[in-house]
Amino acid sequence: VSLLTALLLIAGAWELTLGAGRGGPMKHAMAGLAHLAFHPRVERFEKSPSTSPTALKALNLEDAQLGVGKPSDFRWNQLLSFDACVQCGKCEEACPAFAAEQPLNPKKLIQDMVVGMSSGTDAAYAGSPYPGMPVGQHHCTSGESIFPSLLDPQTLWACTTCRACVQACPMLIEHVDAIVDMRRHQTLTLGEIPGKGPEVIANLRETGTMGGYDLGARYNWAVDLNVKIAKETEAVDVLLIAGEGAYDMRYQRSLRALVKVLQAAKVDFAVLGELETDTGDVARRLGDEATFQQLAHKLIATLNTLSFSKIVTADPHVMHCLRNEYPAFGGKFTVVHHSTFMAELIDAGAISPKPLEVDHTVTYHDPCYLARYNGETEAPRSVLKALGISITEMERHGVNGRCCGGGGGAPITDIPGKKRIPDIRIQNARAVNAGTVAVACPGCTAMLEGVVGPRPDIRDIAELLASALEH
Repeated sequence: VSLLTALLLIAGAWELTLGAGRGGPMKHAMAGLAHLAFHPRVERFEKSPSTSPTALKALNLEDAQLGVGKPSDFRWNQLLSFDACVQCGKCEEACPAFAAEQPLNPKKLIQDMVVGMSSGTDAAYAGSPYPGMPVGQHHCTSGESIFPSLLDPQTLWACTTCRACVQACPMLIEHVDAIVDMRRHQTLTLGEIPGKGPEVIANLRETGTMGGYDLGARYNWAVDLNVKIAKETEAVDVLLIAGEGAYDMRYQRSLRALVKVLQAAKVDFAVLGELETDTGDVARRLGDEATFQQLAHKLIATLNTLSFSKIVTADPHVMHCLRNEYPAFGGKFTVVHHSTFMAELIDAGAISPKPLEVDHTVTYHDPCYLARYNGETEAPRSVLKALGISITEMERHGVNGRCCGGGGGAPITDIPGKKRIPDIRIQNARAVNAGTVAVACPGCTAMLEGVVGPRPDIRDIAELLASALEH
């Protein structure tokens, strides 16, 4: 084993030294073997990984270099992975930003990183360019700044971090990690975030909410539902965490429905009330690791004062952050999505919903942070099946589902394209003649309901289940 490792290390060093930027099948064969042997995310190959294979890596804020500003700032095995790209175009085909003709093509981005490492230009690139950005204008050396000569910052900010590119890549390249690494440089070193990014980050630092809201108002929607507020002196089975969406009137309907389901099942639960602060998820996707870590430590400290068995949330972004990214900072909690918990309640006989009478086609939209990031595709469908609803699947579904456009801070940076990502997803729903699109994420609800013109009804699965329990 040690001899094989040594040989692969030598091969990897040779590839990085001589192979970067050169074509030919031997290049990809050598780079591919070395890349898989020294993959930046070894947890993707482990049966029971100690860390999530989709959680972003923590950044040491004491480091002199924060994020990636030059090609040489990438870790050596990241550079090796870029050179393993076979330019098959599967990431390009899966990318929602590219489909919307925003200035991002994940294949071109990876090839540009190879260009930078080999101190060349993109003149020989034969694939699709970044929409609106001609090929032949990008160049860099390994020690020069990536921006703007090699990459326009808008390319980074168009990404929704949906991981469709990573899911599709046969070489297991981690496009999203590279993008967030470069965003960290933009945010922490240069202080540059487009759109409403600076305002949102300032609000998070000052108020613990993205919108600058009063923490005490987060659960005003539940004032008439007799919901218990968590106390240090009182243990509960379930802690319900609403997330930032609790300030949105549309999402409040979903939360009220979820509370009614929990009450019907006689679940012992409580909410955090004014103790709930933002998880920091959006700050982290925007590259502001400092604000994320500040918020993470604060919420972890709050949760550690309480006694509960598990956390339930209707927001996959909140779930992913608490379940997969907080452990690196000492926050180890059992966290489940509301679809999983509701499916368990039905299976256990705690609730017995009556079949809903539906006279039109129903489809289900998989949230990226639930399906691709956390592998949960069956629980929402199980709930809908229990309601007597037969699902007609859209063209892309499950772990290959199409993004709604709401992740990664994309609605905040608001990079324009010729189309809107949610419009494309609603067109997928129209293609199967859907009258209702069932969803399981407040971000997806907001993005899909924001589509202008005739469209299917958008209903959270908690709303559908609550309706069935009322009949």
